Amino acid sequence: MNTPADIAAKVLRSGGVIAYPTEGVFGLGCLPGDDAAVKRILNIKKRDASKGLILIAANASQLDPWITLPDNTLLPKPVENYPITWIVPISSKTTNLIRGNNSGIAVRLTDNSIVQSICSTVESAIVATSANISGQSVAKDQSDLSRQFKDLVDYIVPGECGPASGPSEIRILATGEILRRGKK
Repeated sequence: MNTPADIAAKVLRSGGVIAYPTEGVFGLGCLPGDDAAVKRILNIKKRDASKGLILIAANASQLDPWITLPDNTLLPKPVENYPITWIVPISSKTTNLIRGNNSGIAVRLTDNSIVQSICSTVESAIVATSANISGQSVAKDQSDLSRQFKDLVDYIVPGECGPASGPSEIRILATGEILRRGKK
C-alpha cells in the first residue's frame, strides 16, 4: 500500500522536494544531504542561503549526522501543542546550505503525526522551511498550498497542520534564550 509517507519517502530518496503539513505551518522539504534539492528549495522560496534552514525529525537519532551535542545533553522532546526549534552545535557533515552563515543549526523533534511518519519512513531528518516565497504569506490550507506550489514541488503531502497555530518558537539549546516566540 502506498501511503502518503511512502510516496513522500520515494520522492525524497529520488532527490525530490515535497510540500507538507507541519505542527503549525505548511513546509517545503527535502533530504538534508542532497545539496541539489536544498538549492532547489532555496530557489523556490527565493530565500537567501545565508539564513539557513531547519531540520525536523521524528526522533533525535535522525538528527545525529547533522548535530554534535555536548556530553550528557539531550535534545528536548516536543512540548505538546507548542513546537520548539532548537539552535544546536553542528557536525562536520552540516553544509553551509543547511546552516547558512550561522555557527549552529536549527533542529526540531516533531509531534505532528504526518511529519513523524515521513521521517520514520525515509529514516532521516528532513529540511523544514515554511511553504512561502520569502517575505510573503505562508500557504494557509491544502488548496492554497497546491495553487502556489503544485508546479514547483514533486509531491504535496495531503493533510492539515497541527497541533500548533503558527511557526515554532526558536531557542538556543545551550542558554535557553528565545530568538522567536511561537504560537500556541
